[in-house]
Amino acid sequence: MSDRDSKLIEVAEPVALALEERRPVVALESTVIAHGLPRLVNLETARACEAIIREAGAVPATIGVIAGRMKIGLTDDELSVFAAGETPSGETIHKVSPSNVAGVLLRRGWGATTVAASLRIAYQAGLRVLATGGFGGVHRGASGSFDESADLMALATTPMVCVSAGAKAILDLPKTIERLETLGTPVVGYGSAEFAAFYSRGSGLPVDVVVDTPDEVADLARLHWESGATTAVLVSAPVPEEFAIPSAVVEKAIEQAVEEAERSGVRGKALTPFLLSRLEEITEGRTLDANRALLVNNAGIAARIAAIVARLG
Repeated sequence: MSDRDSKLIEVAEPVALALEERRPVVALESTVIAHGLPRLVNLETARACEAIIREAGAVPATIGVIAGRMKIGLTDDELSVFAAGETPSGETIHKVSPSNVAGVLLRRGWGATTVAASLRIAYQAGLRVLATGGFGGVHRGASGSFDESADLMALATTPMVCVSAGAKAILDLPKTIERLETLGTPVVGYGSAEFAAFYSRGSGLPVDVVVDTPDEVADLARLHWESGATTAVLVSAPVPEEFAIPSAVVEKAIEQAVEEAERSGVRGKALTPFLLSRLEEITEGRTLDANRALLVNNAGIAARIAAIVARLG
C-alpha cells in the first residue's frame, strides 16, 4: 500500500498484524449491515460472520468509510453504528460504491461499502479474499434501462477471490452469467455444477469449473493469475440445504414484488431495498432466514480459502 493510500485507508491493528505475519484475512462488505438486513438481525449476522471466520483461524476485516476515511477492520462498536443506519451525530450512512466513494471522503462522511467498493479497498491493502452474500449483476429489463451493478466491473478488474451465493435473486441471472464470461471472470462452483441462485441452491445455469475443497480454489486462483488474468475468481457457494427455497417459489415471489414496485413507481436506488423487504413479507421470513444462513456459510468458506491463500503466499 502506497503512502498516499495509507492516508486514506486505516487498517485496524489486528488486520495489519495478520497481514504482516502472512496470516489469513477475510474482507467483508458493510452495505449488507447498513442497508441489506433489518435492524437487530443485521448486527447479529455481522457478528456471526466475523465469529465463524475467527473459528476457522482467520481474521475478519469488515470494511466501511468512517468520517472521511476508509477503514479495514471495523470494531464491534463501529459495527453497531453501521447496524443502526446512522452516525452517532445522526447523519446518514451512505451506500458507497466506486462512483461515489470520493464524494463521501470529500465530505468526511460515513459509508457502507458495496461488494465493488470493498473489493477495491481490500485489494489496495493487500487482502486477497472477500466474502459476501450475493453480488450485483445485470438487472431485469436491463436491455432498456442499461442497469448493471458496478460489482461486475470490480470483479472484472480486481484479482481477488470472492465467495458468494451467486448474484442477488432479483437480478437477471442468465444475462449476469453472460456478462461475467464476457468480462473474463471465472465462475467456480463450490461443490455444485450449477450457478448458485442466492435463496435457491441451483439456477440451472452452468459454472465454468467445479471444485470441492479450499485447496482447489486457491490453486485455481493462483493458476488464473499466473496465466496473466487480472480478474477476480468468483466462487459460487449454494445456500445451506436446510434454508434453501425452491426456485419456483422464489420466482413467483419476485414477480409479485416487481409488479408491486412498478405499480408504486419504485425505481432506482430504492428498488432493491423495496424488493428485498417485500420478498421477506411474501415468503413469511424464509428469504431472510436464507440470507442470514448463506452469509455466514460464505464467510466460513472464505476463511478456509484464505488460510490456503496465505500459506501459498
